[in-house]
Amino acid sequence: MGTAQDVKIDRHERDLQVLTEVAKILTSARELKELLGAIMTEIISELELAEIGAIMLWDQPAGIFRPWAAFGYDLEILGRIGLRAGESITGKVYEEGKARLIGSADAVASAMEDMRPANRSILERALGTYQTPICSAAIPIMAGGEKFGVLVLEILSGPQVFDENDLPFLQTIANLIALAIQRARLDAQANAVRQARESERMRSELMATLSHELRMPLTAIKGYSTALLLDEVEWSAEKQAEFLRLIEAECDSMEVMLTDILDSALIEVSQLRLDLKPMRLEQIANEIAAELMMRANQHHLIVDFPPIFPLVPADPHWIRQVFRNILDNAIKYSPGGGLIVIRGEVRPTDVVVEISDQGMGISPEDLIPLFEKYFRARSPTVAQVPGTGLGLPIARSIVEAHGGRIWAESKVGQGTTLSFSLPIRPDPMEAVRKGDS
Repeated sequence: MGTAQDVKIDRHERDLQVLTEVAKILTSARELKELLGAIMTEIISELELAEIGAIMLWDQPAGIFRPWAAFGYDLEILGRIGLRAGESITGKVYEEGKARLIGSADAVASAMEDMRPANRSILERALGTYQTPICSAAIPIMAGGEKFGVLVLEILSGPQVFDENDLPFLQTIANLIALAIQRARLDAQANAVRQARESERMRSELMATLSHELRMPLTAIKGYSTALLLDEVEWSAEKQAEFLRLIEAECDSMEVMLTDILDSALIEVSQLRLDLKPMRLEQIANEIAAELMMRANQHHLIVDFPPIFPLVPADPHWIRQVFRNILDNAIKYSPGGGLIVIRGEVRPTDVVVEISDQGMGISPEDLIPLFEKYFRARSPTVAQVPGTGLGLPIARSIVEAHGGRIWAESKVGQGTTLSFSLPIRPDPMEAVRKGDS
């Protein structure tokens, strides 16, 4: 009697220890997958009976169970398994919504008999053995009537096995896991709602900004054209030419804004299509610099590329847009004029283009969201700078679609350098030419 009582006390102490450690894990700041992995490790290490185990969660869109955490298995291999509803022990326990204890190798084999051959092969390779467990405890992971998956703990060799007294404790652990999953999903939903609201707020601000920004050039165009049409005023040829130049500049400003909006819309619906061709970036840089110098007479643009610069496989249309967006940004945010330098650098696997200005610069806290949609760097003069906050996000999408990356370095009051890289893919004909020589 005393021995049985001691065993009971030992079990309660063990259970309390496990629950305490699991509770600690649940309160830690971790991603759900990492958290479930830590819980599984804790369960196996504290429960001396269990040798292997897995947390199988139901993937509703795919209609299968997937392992989110495992112990004793190669999780990379096990991750390829996909159990259907009702398949094997996991599927049956999930459908029943009730813990099941299977206390012999024959009974386990029978419960797993309907497992599809592909899944059985994955399970055996993940375990590294063809051995059938001699005991299996499968517990549904549920909270508030919602099913999430199944906790499976198994014993390969014994001699001790689970008994019915273990199931209430294991169900408590499964319930804690369910609460963690529920909390993670609620957090994800809350984040999605916050992001949607923030996106809607920014869209509303963008529409208000656009209506204001587009109205300004239209008002100017209307004013200059109306002045030119006045019968009672004789404008000199110089004055007429000045008005026309101002109208052209306002049209250019509108074109830039509308192009940003259209490009952003294409990227948002995944309609960014690349037509890769061998390109000379230095030629594109010179063309865009000359184009922008027509309306940036306060700035001096210099293109500085090495004498030997490789051809880069890229889409000419979209890469021109990257140059335009970055240079347009450099011009707008250096309103006092100054030098803008476009440099090219060759590295072993890619090329880098740097565009440096002598403008107002960007604070460290604004560098992180710089390439996010609608973001505009905070500055006492930013309200006076026209734009949509789309130019740099569009440039980032284009560069990343080419397999490159884009980044910024800046100091307030000293200017900004925006850089982007593009990979150098080997010319397949080069190998042929070398082979012929």
